[in-house]
Amino acid sequence: MKIRRLSIFPLALTVVILESYASPTPKTSGYEVPRTEYGLPDLRGVWNFSSNTPMQRDARFGEQEFLTPEARQVAASKSPVNPISSSKGDKTNNWISYNDFWTESTPVGDQVRTSHIIHPKNGRLPEIVKGAIEQHRGRFDVPGTRPVRYVLSGIAKDGPEDRGLSSRCLVGFNSGPPFVPSLYNNNVQIFQNKDTAVIMTEMIHDARIIPLNKSKDLHDDIRLWSGDSRGWWDGDTLVVETKNFNGLRETFYPYGSNRNVLLTERFTRVAHDTIEYVFTINDPSTFKDVITAVIPMTKIDGLLYEFACHEGNYSMTNILRGERELERRRAETARIKENI
Repeated sequence: MKIRRLSIFPLALTVVILESYASPTPKTSGYEVPRTEYGLPDLRGVWNFSSNTPMQRDARFGEQEFLTPEARQVAASKSPVNPISSSKGDKTNNWISYNDFWTESTPVGDQVRTSHIIHPKNGRLPEIVKGAIEQHRGRFDVPGTRPVRYVLSGIAKDGPEDRGLSSRCLVGFNSGPPFVPSLYNNNVQIFQNKDTAVIMTEMIHDARIIPLNKSKDLHDDIRLWSGDSRGWWDGDTLVVETKNFNGLRETFYPYGSNRNVLLTERFTRVAHDTIEYVFTINDPSTFKDVITAVIPMTKIDGLLYEFACHEGNYSMTNILRGERELERRRAETARIKENI
């Protein structure tokens, strides 16, 4: 399957060592992974990780990994953002946007997962460690504290520090790591040479340079927004291990600080147009188990275009200016009432 690119405007855990890894999506029968001029598996190109599947499984599916044929038909007719209706109060990424026309989606095929999360087996977030950080997204009725570790919305409008990280053009809401499907701009470009891989994201156009030569790890005192990534080849799979996060982002969804996260990503080309992307989040300060998710990436017949984030220059100024104007009007109204 090829997808042609339409450029659009914007609108963890106890350490578990997997001795052997069984791919959740077996390679296409008879498929041989193409090689680079260095004899390495060729992952180069632009890849899209859009998905209709929710990250977290609806509780009614239990440990059922895939939809039945009947459920697939229902899924095909539902919202392209999340084809599975959530139970009342279920916290899944079931977003609805005012401009869904621009939403990137993928067709429903023969095998449709009930969630991207495959561990824990119920497809849901593990139990949260007592005392772990939890921030409320955009709920001004719930007190919030700085730093704001999530990417969207904010806790107040007193200053830029109260707004989400993507509004400040620091990190994109789907730019990872790890990569999590969202409404749009779900594209990455992979570059390779003999001893380096580069993963460039469309959202906020961040380029992650990954040494593959077992170079020395960064000192623990050096902390980065996207962490420090080191990689190696496990057969035909590119394994990337990332740590040294700065603690200014959440571990996963509203929970945790990513300072203690060990993230392991696996990129395996399973067909001429498909990379199987699997990530495992290990943060024992936030979750009582690891989180593993699998997401297909589809090759794009097109280019990766710059996402020139402007929110920090325009939206931020206007949000704060609007709040100051509201404060002025409230103060003026209060003075008038006092003089009546």
